[in-house]
Amino acid sequence: MEIRRVADCIWEIPPSAKPGMRVPARIYASEALRAAMDRGVFEQVTNVACLPGIVGAALCMPDGHWGYGFPIGGVAAFRADAGVISPGGIGFDINCGMRLLATRLDEAEVRPRLHELVDGLFRAVPAGVGAEGFVHVTEDELREVMVEGAGWCVRRGYGWPEDVERIESRGRLPWADPAQVSAKAIGRGIDQLGTLGSGNHYLEIQVVRALHDATVARALGVTGPGQVLVMLHCGSRGFGHQVGTDYLRIFVGAMARYGISVNDRELACAPFRSREGQAYFGAMAAAANVAFANRQVITHRVREVVSSVFGRDARDLGLDVVYDVCHNTAKLEQHVVEGAPLDLVVHRKGATRAFGPGHPDVPAAYRAVGQPVIIGGSMETGSALLVGTATAMRETFGSTAHGAGRTMSRHEAKRRVRGDELLRSLEARGIVVRAASRSGVAEEAGFAYKDLDAVVGVLDHLDISHAVASFSPVGNVKG
Repeated sequence: MEIRRVADCIWEIPPSAKPGMRVPARIYASEALRAAMDRGVFEQVTNVACLPGIVGAALCMPDGHWGYGFPIGGVAAFRADAGVISPGGIGFDINCGMRLLATRLDEAEVRPRLHELVDGLFRAVPAGVGAEGFVHVTEDELREVMVEGAGWCVRRGYGWPEDVERIESRGRLPWADPAQVSAKAIGRGIDQLGTLGSGNHYLEIQVVRALHDATVARALGVTGPGQVLVMLHCGSRGFGHQVGTDYLRIFVGAMARYGISVNDRELACAPFRSREGQAYFGAMAAAANVAFANRQVITHRVREVVSSVFGRDARDLGLDVVYDVCHNTAKLEQHVVEGAPLDLVVHRKGATRAFGPGHPDVPAAYRAVGQPVIIGGSMETGSALLVGTATAMRETFGSTAHGAGRTMSRHEAKRRVRGDELLRSLEARGIVVRAASRSGVAEEAGFAYKDLDAVVGVLDHLDISHAVASFSPVGNVKG
C-alpha cells in the first residue's frame, strides 16, 4: 500500500490506494513508530476513509495499533447531516478514560506505607472480570446514573462538588437516552459501579518524574518532581460492551435499508440522523455517563483509603481531580472544514480530545493553558500529562493520542513472560503491584507497549499536544 511522507512525522495514504476511499488516510508517527505498526492499522484506517460523510482525512495517532473496525488511536469526523455513526469507531468499552488526582504527598512520605496503600486500594476497588462494586443501585437508579453521570455520585456523597468542573463535559453527556438501552445491558452494568474491570485497566500510584513546562504544570496542580499522584483508567465495563454489541447487530441489519456497504463488517454503521443512528447515540451517551460515574465512585474510594492510611482528612492530603478525559466516544462538535464551520460527529477510538486554550469547553481554571490530556503508559514505564493546542483544533479535530499503544497481542506477551516472574521483577524495582490475575499482569508487561516518550515526542513535535510532565509508577492495582 502506498504511504507517502508529506511532512516530518506525517504520512498519508492517498484516496487512489483503495477503491471507495473518499478522503486520504493520515498517520502521525515518527519513522520508527510507523515502521513498527502492523499492516492491519493501514487496512483499517483506509477502510474508515471509505465511510459515507467523512471529511478531511481518516486519522491515526502515533499510538495506533490494530483494533475492532477502526484502529485504536483512530479519529474520524463525519458530517452530521450526511454522515454516519459507527460503534466500531467508538469502541465497546464506551468512555473508557483516564482520571488524574494530585496529592500534597511526596514519594518520601509514601514509600514507607506503599504496600499498605496498594493493599488498601486493592481491597476497596474491585478488579477483574465480573467484579462487583460496593454501590448497589436499582434499575431505576441506574437509569438516573445514565442521565446524570458523575453528578449523580456527587449528589449521593461519592465525591466533592468541585470534581465535576474538572471532568470532560462536566461528567455528563446530556443527550443520553436510557430508553434506548437494552435490559441485557442494564443487567450487566447494575453491580459494576466502582470497579476497574480487567485488561489494561488500572489504578496507579505515580510520582512526578520530570516537568517539561513548569508554568503549565503549576496551573494544573502538578508542583514538581517527587509529588505523588493517583491515576485511574477504566470505563463503562460490561454495560458499555453490551450497548456496543446490541447496536452493532442492529446496524448490520440496517445498512442495506440505507444503501450503505462497508469493507469490514466491524465498521457497521447507520446515518447519524437516522432512527437507528440517534438511538445508538443516546444509548452510547448513557453508557458514557455510567463510565463517568464509575470513575467518580473509584475516586471516592481512593480518598477513603489514602485518608485511612495516612490518618489525615482527604482534603488536607489534596486528592483533587486534575482532569478526567474520555478516549472512546463520538461527539457532535463544530469544527472549521475548508474555511467554514461544520457540524461533525467526531469519533475518537482510543484517542483523546485535546481542545486548545480559550475553548469554552475547557474548564475555566485551565482555559488559559488548554485542556489537560492524560496519556497512559504501562505499569513499568509511566505516563504523561499534556495539554491541548490550537494546532489540534485545526489539524486533528481537537484530538490526540490516548496512551503508549500495544506492540503485540496479549497472548504473545504471556508467551514471553510469566506473571509471577514479572511481579517479582517489578517489586525489586520498587513497583508494588496487586492484581486479580497473574496472567493479566503478564499481558501488561512494559515490552508489550510502545515507547511512551517516543509517542509523546511526536505529539509535542507536531504541536498536536504540548508536553507538561512525566510520571513514573510506584504502585499499581490491575484487573
